[in-house]
Amino acid sequence: MQAKRASAEKKNGTAEKASATAFLGVCWAGWMMRKENDRLMMNRQQEDSKKIGEGHRQRLRDRFQAQGIDALTDTEVIELLLTFGTPRCDCRPAAEEAMLRFRSLPEVLDAPPAALEKVHGLGPKNIFALQFIQGVARRYLRQRIQRKSYITSSKDVADYLVHSLRCLRREVFVAVYLDAAHAVIDTEIISEGTVNVNTVYPRELLKAALARNTVALVVAHNHPSGSREPSAQDEQLTRTLFLLCSFMNITLLDHLIIGAGETVFSFADAGLMNAVRSDCATLRAKLG
Repeated sequence: MQAKRASAEKKNGTAEKASATAFLGVCWAGWMMRKENDRLMMNRQQEDSKKIGEGHRQRLRDRFQAQGIDALTDTEVIELLLTFGTPRCDCRPAAEEAMLRFRSLPEVLDAPPAALEKVHGLGPKNIFALQFIQGVARRYLRQRIQRKSYITSSKDVADYLVHSLRCLRREVFVAVYLDAAHAVIDTEIISEGTVNVNTVYPRELLKAALARNTVALVVAHNHPSGSREPSAQDEQLTRTLFLLCSFMNITLLDHLIIGAGETVFSFADAGLMNAVRSDCATLRAKLG
């Protein structure tokens, strides 16, 4: 009797254990199915998001091809540039944040990598894309003005100088060397730092000019403050350079100041070069 009861209890225990195992198996299978469904749904959402993002980028490309760069906002331009580095990512939020942080397209392109890395969504690949396109633009503008007459391409020269110097945090002094036909021979950075008579060495400038058989010269520097108004030091530097260049039969045609914006201050356009020329002629006459 007791043996029968023990056998029945053992069977009941085995049945209960099998039932519990089966229940756990069903729960596990259900959990795995939900997990797989969630994964598939997430993948589908990501694919839909990529399709939406790709469609948006294609519309931007189509608009550019049909209407040109003016049809895109600065934020959209940055967004497309970022996609060159990370083509599978949604770059619109990063472009919007970059514009909020730096305020303009030139400021974004001129920003150092350390500053760009603070923008969420910007990393080494798309920061490289921004820096690369900036470098290409500078090389294009620089090479475009070479061998062209300064008289007919002064705006191209100004565009190159604005693009190169406008957003720099330090003062940079640049020389544009011209030949007898006033064609651009070359451009060169002469000094960096505070631009005045004491930091721009005329001897080095003249040495470089003579080595290129320069006949005429245009100099330029930037004001990191954004102001395009010439200082008293700028005027004194212009007089000094004009006088010294005249002794070497080199004509200083103009001194350009680059500040904020797309335009430059020109000593020649403002009539200041005529005054400088007159002052230097008087001084040379006194020197005999």
